[in-house]
Amino acid sequence: MQQSLEPGFQPLFNGRNLDGWRLLEGRGPGYVVENGVIVCPADGGGNLFSERQYADFVLRLEWRLWEGGNNGIGIRAPLGGHISSVGMEIQVLDDESPKYAKLRPVQFTGSVYDVVAARRGFVRRNGVWNDYQITAYGPRVHVVLNGESILDTDLSRVTDEEVLKKHPGIRRLTGHIALLGHSTHVEFRNLRIREL
Repeated sequence: MQQSLEPGFQPLFNGRNLDGWRLLEGRGPGYVVENGVIVCPADGGGNLFSERQYADFVLRLEWRLWEGGNNGIGIRAPLGGHISSVGMEIQVLDDESPKYAKLRPVQFTGSVYDVVAARRGFVRRNGVWNDYQITAYGPRVHVVLNGESILDTDLSRVTDEEVLKKHPGIRRLTGHIALLGHSTHVEFRNLRIREL
């Protein structure tokens, strides 16, 4: 897989193996590399962390899923713990699957999971690649999916005590990038990052 040549971006994935990544709380085979793609198999998953930590950045990647697919992108995550609480999780989900019909708005693709809801209706399903850009700058998080701005939020404006108690990680200003697998088949490629 040829890596992106955008100015200032560095590859997070070499297209051959998981050098630069570390699996914690893995299930089954965890994550594997096939044909230049990071694969979370249906019998695998766990949390795959970048070895490096990042503060302010633009992260670009592509992902694809199939019926019922569920994963997440951890940002500013510590190593360990429930990442959507102790860090932040930007959701990756097959939004239109009937199995997710009863989820709350803060649980769909592009949301800061369980904290701030993203706009819906832009996920490409059934094995079609999706383009994701996640920008984190101070308390601001901006998510672009397939060219559509679906979330642009200032987490410093989240003041609900119950939310902050459940999600102290939204105040973190540095941490690891992570892939957060939930035992469904999801694939990732062309991960690259530009520090701000």
